[in-house]
Amino acid sequence: MRLLARLKSTLLLVVVARIISTSAHSNDLSGLYALVKRRMPSHSNAFIFNLSTSISSDADTFKIRDASHDEGDGSAKIYIECTTISACARGLYTYVTEFGGVDIWWTGSRLDQLPQQLPTIQEPVTRSAIVPYRYFFNTVTFDYTTAFYTFDDWSLLLDWLALRGVNLPLAWVGYEYILVEVFREAGLTDAEIAGFLSGPAFQAWNRFGNIQGSWSGDLPTQWVNNQFALQKQIIPRMVELGMIPVLPSFTGFVPRAFHNLYPNASIVNGSQWSGFPSAYTNDSFLEPFDPLFASLQKSFIDKQIAAYGNVSHIYTLDQYNENDPYSGDPAYLQNVTSATFASLRAADPEAIWLMQGWLFFSDQTFWTTERVQAYLGGIPGNDSMIILDLYSEAQPQWERLSSYYGKKWVWCELHDYGGNMGFEGNFMNVTAEPLRALTSPGSSMVGMGLTPEGMEGNEIIYDVLLDQAWSPTAINRTLYVSAWVSRRYYISDLPSSAINAWEILGATVYSNRDPSSQATVKSILELAPALSGLVNRTGHHPTLVFYDTNTTIVPALQMLIQAGYESKSLLNIPEFKYDLVDVTRQLLANRFITLYETLVATYASSSSSSATIAAAGQPLLQLLHDLDELLLTNDYFLLANWISAARSLSDGNASYAAFLEYNARNQITLWGPTGEINDYASKQWGGLVGTYYVPRWTTFVEHLVGTKANGTAYNATAVANANLVIGEQWDAQTWGQTVNWKTVGDSWSMVQALATKYT
Repeated sequence: MRLLARLKSTLLLVVVARIISTSAHSNDLSGLYALVKRRMPSHSNAFIFNLSTSISSDADTFKIRDASHDEGDGSAKIYIECTTISACARGLYTYVTEFGGVDIWWTGSRLDQLPQQLPTIQEPVTRSAIVPYRYFFNTVTFDYTTAFYTFDDWSLLLDWLALRGVNLPLAWVGYEYILVEVFREAGLTDAEIAGFLSGPAFQAWNRFGNIQGSWSGDLPTQWVNNQFALQKQIIPRMVELGMIPVLPSFTGFVPRAFHNLYPNASIVNGSQWSGFPSAYTNDSFLEPFDPLFASLQKSFIDKQIAAYGNVSHIYTLDQYNENDPYSGDPAYLQNVTSATFASLRAADPEAIWLMQGWLFFSDQTFWTTERVQAYLGGIPGNDSMIILDLYSEAQPQWERLSSYYGKKWVWCELHDYGGNMGFEGNFMNVTAEPLRALTSPGSSMVGMGLTPEGMEGNEIIYDVLLDQAWSPTAINRTLYVSAWVSRRYYISDLPSSAINAWEILGATVYSNRDPSSQATVKSILELAPALSGLVNRTGHHPTLVFYDTNTTIVPALQMLIQAGYESKSLLNIPEFKYDLVDVTRQLLANRFITLYETLVATYASSSSSSATIAAAGQPLLQLLHDLDELLLTNDYFLLANWISAARSLSDGNASYAAFLEYNARNQITLWGPTGEINDYASKQWGGLVGTYYVPRWTTFVEHLVGTKANGTAYNATAVANANLVIGEQWDAQTWGQTVNWKTVGDSWSMVQALATKYT
């Protein structure tokens, strides 16, 4: 009853959402029919969609049933009735997964495997979303994952979103094109603008006001134009799939030339970010209460509407992401938001401000309850803003901040930092906690969303949150895992060992209750080698392995291998082969810790020699070679994918290709001109392990051997400098035009061999 009451209390926002979406796509269901044709071409006439007013519900609701012979052209089998296009998409997903037994994954769509003879529904199924908004994207996902996406890549991802019921995605591609036009209109030269913009793999932090400029050379106009063209494909696709794009806006960060061009304007310098040199940080911020701010905001939004149409009134705007305000005075903070919101409403009278709430967690010392209340208090009413409680599964701020003092907010699962790949999840948290937040007294929660920085594995823990958005009761883990695996490995004779493997992972790896380590676990093999400080890190960049590898990863891998023997058809399933490699990868990553600790202990022993240290280092280096060889057997674990995606956008221009490749390389290694946030976005990819991590760890072992042989002390500075040189040299390399981007070897035989060796 409390949940039903809560749904009724959100009626106003539902109406607002429908007004926004109606202006964009009305009753046009062509996008859904196009999705069916795109992903299930042999069933392109099998579904009827109907936007109905007869469904009595204030929430997004769908009803699926078998079609009668007199509906449509007589060939349709399934009838999907809904209150919104997004609900229809979710209804379609419910049918293909629960009745058809197939799914769409980050690794590709398997919806074309839907049985030729469509299963009947028999008893109609009706479901409603428990929140008006289902949000997707972290602002930095646009760099860590989608930086070099083509529209084909976006098409798969947007279909994945739509089918899972997402109706509020961030649409942040192509931002620079509009911004450049605004700056030109304001009187800046192209050279002044170019010196402000950052490289393709780092644009999110430039938009945040954390960094400025590009340490790899000016951002080419070709990139700006091509990303704008891509955005003009993305937004119509979002709209036709029933989504409300969250659009960019002018945030206030401007090139330094603004100081001279507008000497009387109220422009302040932002704070230094993450140790970057002043040439690349301390961004200039035009304070929103200066009249120039509203003028630039109007110019930006007008140009954006002209480019994309009047498709949304929700705007993303983050001013203090890891960036300290000029003053902590509550009156100043309220003045900032009041003027910012006024500028949005002056440009769009229906504007709603969406912001990430990360700042309230990352800098709690500054953002006291008094300051947060003042900052949010500058926005009139409670329907004018949506706040993403960005890290709700581990560091929720909604309780500390009294449900954001009445402002609307979204419960978000962040989970992944920098596109890291280690196994981790908290199934109970992401199912039960959103329900608790939704039904808490005075709650102003209006959505559930996914905000991972990168999308690299652990897909089950993201799927379940979006599924929970359509269930008024907490999803049962055991039943969910069984159903999820059954459609992931879509064969009729699926061995129970495959399901049992995932039940072990679901009950352990994906049921993490350790409050000190709630994020993807980074392997220490990806970190710059050092004698200490690598193992058992906690926080939101943990290296702590919170489970027993021998009772989790080992039996799960053995069961997956057993399943492969019991049903050879599994070896033709891309997701099964992916999981085999992924679980084996995690096994080796965990075993590396033991080998590292043995090496360090050997070095510290008074009885050790250079020979015993070299002997202790050999299995560690061999594991890295084994890991690289494993990863090179599967298409989804290749460094080559990341680099080729970047280079492919160059249209054959060699210097532009080198520029793009440097950006791709630098992000996953040094992340900055001299390693300012080194290894933040590290990956376990075939090619990266072998050409980058192996040389670093080889150099480390050689240093330990050398100091023991020479009787000298360990020199941490020398090791760090050697790592920097390796990083700078690796980032400056290019693969050239003749590189083989394909996999090498057979993953099935490699997995079996490594399972025997490391279990």
